Amino acid sequence: MRIAIIGCGLIGKKRALALDADDTLVACCDTNEESAKKFSDEFKCKHYTDFGRLVSENKFDAAVVAVVNKYAKEIVVDILKSGRHVLAEKPLGRNAAESSEMLAVLSFSPSQSPKVSKSPHALLLKTGFNHRFHPAIRKAKELSDAGAIGKIFNIRAAYGHGGRPGMEKEWRASKELCGGGELLDQGVHIIDLVRWFGGEVKELTGNVETKFWKMEVEDNAYVIAKTDRDVTATFHVSWTSWKNVFSFEIFGTEGYLKISGLGGSYGNETLEIGKRKKEGGRPEIEVIEYPPEDVSWKEEWKEFKNAILENRDPLGNGHDGLQANRMIEAIYRSSTERRTVIP
Repeated sequence: MRIAIIGCGLIGKKRALALDADDTLVACCDTNEESAKKFSDEFKCKHYTDFGRLVSENKFDAAVVAVVNKYAKEIVVDILKSGRHVLAEKPLGRNAAESSEMLAVLSFSPSQSPKVSKSPHALLLKTGFNHRFHPAIRKAKELSDAGAIGKIFNIRAAYGHGGRPGMEKEWRASKELCGGGELLDQGVHIIDLVRWFGGEVKELTGNVETKFWKMEVEDNAYVIAKTDRDVTATFHVSWTSWKNVFSFEIFGTEGYLKISGLGGSYGNETLEIGKRKKEGGRPEIEVIEYPPEDVSWKEEWKEFKNAILENRDPLGNGHDGLQANRMIEAIYRSSTERRTVIP
């Protein structure tokens, strides 16, 4: 496939490195010309500072959009309208309204331009939820779907880090640029996983706070949610954990699954499988450790590419991005109104 990447920062680079050997990176774009040039030199592609020119001047099949949240909607909409598939980094816009505008484009049938490879496939929009593709999380989903821990009734999660000097001056600290704080940054991954394992959230109680960083967005969020499968989920996401942490636990009638770490600074990625004994006492426990290499980006790219080739929705599609943003808005509303709300 012929690919374009919009956004030449850390995530754009991760996405470029995740492409298959038979993919061709045609062009990249960043408003910072130095970043775009450096990226193009490394990955041997044309570079632009104007994404509109990139779209109009190049033939490609799909684009990766990895830009500051504020600018995602306009770029995604324009690329979709040109007839190309899009993998948009999470979150899918700053709010549910922006997500909805992106998804609305999929209801149209843009004419194939000479710049687009001829294809019978429907236009696809995927939200970049790479956490679904960490091997421990994928294995846990496989086990839970197979009934290995019985009926799921509880999920408990924590995700966070301690920030860095000057974080309050970064774009992530801007309400205008991001739409929110830690909930939209790391929290959106936990929300997506809660939905994936536990079902659609039917009510929630949330509290967001700015505990430490002098910024206009939240650095901590605490949530209790109930799903349509009678699963209760509790989670805390934080920019004041000081030590990087990722923990996702699923409890069922016959045991539990616990994912810890994501590799790198978050610690070794492990899956703990606990099987409850009917007579009680310490459960039977198996721990699987995974290699330190983060394969989630490559695995997510394969899923997106296969979805295009197979003409189906990709795992973690645009609808999932919209639903996650709806839930985030409900958490903000619950915190402001101090009550339980329905997303």
